[in-house]
Amino acid sequence: MNIPPKQLLNILVKNKVINEEQAIQFEINALNKNLSIDKYLFQETNINKKDILAAIALIFKIDYVDLTNSAIDPQALGFLSESIIRKYSIIPISYNPKDDSLTVATTDPFDITLFDFLEKKTGKKIVPVLAYEKDIENALNAFYTQNLSPEVREALSEVITTSGQNNKNRQNETAVVKEAPITKIVNTILEFAVNSRASDIHIEPQENKTRVRYRIDGILQEKLTLPKPIHDSLVSRIKILSEMKIDEKRIPQDGRFGIKVKDEEIDLRVSTLPTVHGEKIVIRLLKKTGGLPSLFDLGLRGPQLHNLEEAISKPYGIILVTGPTGSGKTTTLYSVLSRLNKPGVNIMTLEDPVEYQIPGINQVQINPQAGLTFATGLRAFLRQDPNIILVGEIRDQETTQLAIQAALTGHLVFSTLHTNDSATAIPRLIDLGGEPFLIASVLNASVAQRIVRKVCSYCQTVYEPSLSVQKNIKDVLGELLPKKYQTEPIKLIKGTGCHECSQTGYLGRIAIFEVLKISNNINKMILQHADAREIEDQAKKEGLIMMKQDGYLKALEGITTIEEVLRVAEV
Repeated sequence: MNIPPKQLLNILVKNKVINEEQAIQFEINALNKNLSIDKYLFQETNINKKDILAAIALIFKIDYVDLTNSAIDPQALGFLSESIIRKYSIIPISYNPKDDSLTVATTDPFDITLFDFLEKKTGKKIVPVLAYEKDIENALNAFYTQNLSPEVREALSEVITTSGQNNKNRQNETAVVKEAPITKIVNTILEFAVNSRASDIHIEPQENKTRVRYRIDGILQEKLTLPKPIHDSLVSRIKILSEMKIDEKRIPQDGRFGIKVKDEEIDLRVSTLPTVHGEKIVIRLLKKTGGLPSLFDLGLRGPQLHNLEEAISKPYGIILVTGPTGSGKTTTLYSVLSRLNKPGVNIMTLEDPVEYQIPGINQVQINPQAGLTFATGLRAFLRQDPNIILVGEIRDQETTQLAIQAALTGHLVFSTLHTNDSATAIPRLIDLGGEPFLIASVLNASVAQRIVRKVCSYCQTVYEPSLSVQKNIKDVLGELLPKKYQTEPIKLIKGTGCHECSQTGYLGRIAIFEVLKISNNINKMILQHADAREIEDQAKKEGLIMMKQDGYLKALEGITTIEEVLRVAEV
């Protein structure tokens, strides 16, 4: 591609990616180094490659695809051999059966000779799109080494033929489900989820394809697309494994089954939901092996860890963990319970559903249809001589009052609330029917938390943030700012993206916390019906570390990034 330097630089200036002075300097530097303007910008500057490629695509009026955020259709990949794909540094990314076209990502969408060759080789109409060279290389390595695409591709050629035959003469719904190719595809999808540390799998039917997404480190990533004709067979196979009704497609269903990958035992919770294009499936992966993380491993440090340990060491009272769905509340509570789990202690849990099974703890799953709710279960618990009670969630007046009663009668009660911060949990309990004088008597601590992604240890690099970011860190942390940064510039760590982290720059997760200790002063404020902000201000005076501050401290330690903290904790 012969890219006009001035035109490319002008677009970048117009899009406010660079300024005019930089544009002039970049053009001179490219000439001096004898590099084309695009290669110079990619290799010698820190400009985001997406901005450069979007500008190039605009110049030539072509489409640009970001392969780091795009799934590749194994069926499309199957039309060309790996040797041809690697030789020409291309990657087929999707196939449209309606017009028999194959979309191919390339660094040079104007190589007519190459596309003529590909059309003869595949018998398909070739639609070229622009992609970054390193993204193509990384995508190829990922798909040919992670064993997701090749195995699925091999199975697809068999299963589509099999489904075609069954469509002509279908005897029953399970005919194609029992075929080995569908079983292989399901197994490969599940094994890839385990190997990539995914917490959820989303299998989503769309108009012309089925999309498979994995939630890895809390973020959904599209990893695979499948031909629409096999969707029903895929769903039926998973329903059979989960002991659901395969002929019932009009209502949601729930099921579960277990698998073993290498030495790991995984419990899978499956949910189906009818959509306009077919049934969507979400599979939650829960590890049975590997044990629970310690409070320190979860991310509790210093005074926060001390305050929580002090709260859980008391013989009675209520400890609340707050946060939105998916913020790790259950894992934190399980870690606390496993720490308190001793032969001389009777621990009982009431959950919806039971996510992890802990030996030595009596775990009960609620069943509203049978009349077993949080309230009725908690009432029964009080007759079971417990020392410690976990109530999955306080969500109504009856459960609130029973939890307070249990704490007043000498039990240590743990539960969760859906509030944004630790201080808001107190007025929320009052809204749910708790009397302020009783709450003041029994509340030991309120914990708020969020989950952030950790910087990938394989591709981390140190950098000095802009002055505005450094000022923001100092303003947020105040007296918590480490002394060395009062005299020297702040240094942070970020991931550049590598094979280990799938080019995201993040690998693994950790929680950021806010542990509100209920002091005598805060007890008085609860009795006076003080609002959440007043309680929070008093707690700050007594040393409360806010969730955002905890996140910034972890960023200074090189555990996560400021961007991650702001993503989950900015209010």
